[in-house]
Amino acid sequence: PEPGNHTLMTEFVLSGLSNHPELQNLLFSTFCFIYITTVVGNLLIFVVTVHPSLHMPMYFFLRVLSFLDISTASIVVPRMLVNFLSEDRSISYVGCATQLYCVVFLAATEWYLLAAMAYDRYVAICNPLRYAITMNSRVCLSLVLLSCCSGNVVSVVQTAWVFTLPFCGPRRINYFFCDIPPLIMLSCTDTSSYEKQIVAATVLVIVTPFGLILVSYTCIISSILKISSAEGRRKTFSTCSSHLVVVTLYCGSGTLIYLRPKSSNLQDTKKVLALIYTAIIPSLNPLIYSLRNKEVKEVLIRMMAETMNK
Repeated sequence: PEPGNHTLMTEFVLSGLSNHPELQNLLFSTFCFIYITTVVGNLLIFVVTVHPSLHMPMYFFLRVLSFLDISTASIVVPRMLVNFLSEDRSISYVGCATQLYCVVFLAATEWYLLAAMAYDRYVAICNPLRYAITMNSRVCLSLVLLSCCSGNVVSVVQTAWVFTLPFCGPRRINYFFCDIPPLIMLSCTDTSSYEKQIVAATVLVIVTPFGLILVSYTCIISSILKISSAEGRRKTFSTCSSHLVVVTLYCGSGTLIYLRPKSSNLQDTKKVLALIYTAIIPSLNPLIYSLRNKEVKEVLIRMMAETMNK
């Protein structure tokens, strides 16, 4: 369309995850199960890590991570489930902007939080004698607040930029939620300068924290190799490797989506990648971060036993 020939959008239509009617019920059942697992698993971790015996910075960060994971999944998945069974897949202009703001805010905040968690593990393993002083409650709260404030700034800027673009028909978003890449593809104007700032934001929000995480884990692995006990090395490496696996998955999916925001031939691939960070990873985090942790399992068993004895 010509730059001047654009219409005022009052709503968008989400095409959804798949256009094959025969798959809708199967997809609904699958992602309904994943969503329930996400909510129950993260709520369980949230409740368990409040226990007095787990009053440590690592578990404070895990509680915040659980909250972010539940929130991210709840912003995206229920709407996707409704669209699997409904013919009306429309979403209002304001609703779309709100969903985009929430998703970007939660994702950016989680990235900064993951960097803070990596720093926490670095101090715990590389400077254990100073751990209690360095990672005191004030520092931990400050890191979380800084993550939230940074995520909010990124989200406000990105959402404002996207929704000041002129949109023109069709109003169909080839995605299962309102995200930056499919939205800018509906714009009538040249978005090359905006695409460059998305790349810059990706570097700031994803690549930079990932680099800091890699530096932290390089130091951690170096310290692990100095541990004389084979069992000690195994236990420490197991704890850290799970964190690194999640971060790598998260980084890979986010980077591939946003470094080439207007690549139309990757739309189906981007849908799968978006599923990883909005639905799959939030469901796996409780298992990877906490339920494999001996201390968490012991507290969970103790709490279940106390509940059954009442």
